[in-house]
Amino acid sequence: MADHEQHSLEHAPHHHVTPLPVYFGVFFALAVGTLLTWYASTIDLGIWNTPIALGIAGIKAVLVILFFMHVLHSTRLTWVVVIASFLWLGVLFVLTFADYLTRGWLMK
Repeated sequence: MADHEQHSLEHAPHHHVTPLPVYFGVFFALAVGTLLTWYASTIDLGIWNTPIALGIAGIKAVLVILFFMHVLHSTRLTWVVVIASFLWLGVLFVLTFADYLTRGWLMK
């Protein structure tokens, strides 16, 4: 191999190849999550309907982000961006629920 080719191979990015059974496992987990969401919607959980639905959706979103968007084997900068986006989503939820819960029409 020429020196130039060896040098370019040393600086090539590392690509992780996820085995196919992992993808099938994630697909199965997403299918179970979907069925669990459907089942939770058929029973009356009172005030817990929304938090349970959001929890299941959050778990499914994390699975998609980690495996299908390949964040699990990405750089630290990608992790920082993903974590920051979830923190920002949390801020938006807190502000939205704070506004909703302090409305005057709820006090009637």
